[in-house]
Amino acid sequence: MFTKGKTPEAPPTPAPAPKPVLSDAPKRAPAARSGPSIISADVKMTGTIVSQGEIDINGQIEGDVRASALTVGETGAVKGEVVAESVVIRGTVEGRIRGRKVQLCTGAKVRGDIFHASLAIEPNAIFEGAVKHAQDPMADPPASGS
Repeated sequence: MFTKGKTPEAPPTPAPAPKPVLSDAPKRAPAARSGPSIISADVKMTGTIVSQGEIDINGQIEGDVRASALTVGETGAVKGEVVAESVVIRGTVEGRIRGRKVQLCTGAKVRGDIFHASLAIEPNAIFEGAVKHAQDPMADPPASGS
């Protein structure tokens, strides 16, 4: 009765199952392009911090910090080793700094050695330590007596 003028339809064919998204690409790629991890001024942390991306420190860190790019803000302080491709210091660092491009801004206070490929020190930045140029400052330096 309802088929008058209509041709019989073939049974629907099942649609192909969608491919799982997880197998297409690793989830880590977008994280590298995300914004910086921010440690705000009211945060105090103890321990090692490691990031594949940027870190912006405005709080107090007691421990080593490793990232692709690191900024220590005016209210930020790190007591430990800092390792990053790009290091910008506006606050305080007590410990060794290893980076390809290191910049000590006006008002920065650094006590420790700096291993760098490129170094800029702005007027009124306080620095106590040794400066050592290195082709690969990111590589672990040889152990020394200091």
